[in-house]
Amino acid sequence: MEVTIPARLSRLSLLLKEEGLSRLAQSRVVVLGLGGVGSACAEALARGGVGHLIIIDGDTIEESNINRQALAFSSTVGRVKADVMKAMIAEINPDCQVDARQIFLTKDNIEEILTDLPKVDYVIDCIDTISQKLEIAAFCQKEQLPLLSSMGAANKLDPSYLNFSKIEKTSYCPLSKIIRLECRRRGIKNLEVLYSNEQPFKVENPTGNTKSQTLGSMSYMPPIMGMMLAGKVIRRLAGMEEYRIW
Repeated sequence: MEVTIPARLSRLSLLLKEEGLSRLAQSRVVVLGLGGVGSACAEALARGGVGHLIIIDGDTIEESNINRQALAFSSTVGRVKADVMKAMIAEINPDCQVDARQIFLTKDNIEEILTDLPKVDYVIDCIDTISQKLEIAAFCQKEQLPLLSSMGAANKLDPSYLNFSKIEKTSYCPLSKIIRLECRRRGIKNLEVLYSNEQPFKVENPTGNTKSQTLGSMSYMPPIMGMMLAGKVIRRLAGMEEYRIW
């Protein structure tokens, strides 16, 4: 029987064929964090035909998010990120089933939250806090869940330096260095990450030492990272790219 492909997926079908689209429609992906990386990633997954998304973020949208986050507009400032992302996905792909949760992930609640999720085909870590990233990696390694983890986009300017790599082989990324050392200490091996090996830009004469005063972010870097993460997962779940779990 001939399957009718929705017009919004017609260009995808030229590349993924019916089988690839079917595999994606049956897949469930969890996106942890809906900042500049995570919001772009969730958007690309929805546009790419993923049928089930779990999106988790405890934050609300701030005006300072507008320069880089797909869900940040003047009209959405003050709203819950998870709610705005769910509404966006409904506009993009109404067939996508979205479980949106406003939860702040902490190192103490991550195992409970991830254990409570339905079976997922891929976990994408788009948060930027070290302790949480390590707990996510430890949990996914223990449970043998496929995981991609984004490293730092702050103070990076050139997306051509972005690479997928095992954490052990990363370089020139301050966040990757800390994660690499902690993974070694905790026995976490073969964590797959997206990172930039560009030398970080140094902010001159910062007014303080907080993230907002020392870590600049270009409008394009976090979204490109999110799109790359989504692209890797889409290709793998559609059967276009082989991959190894841990």
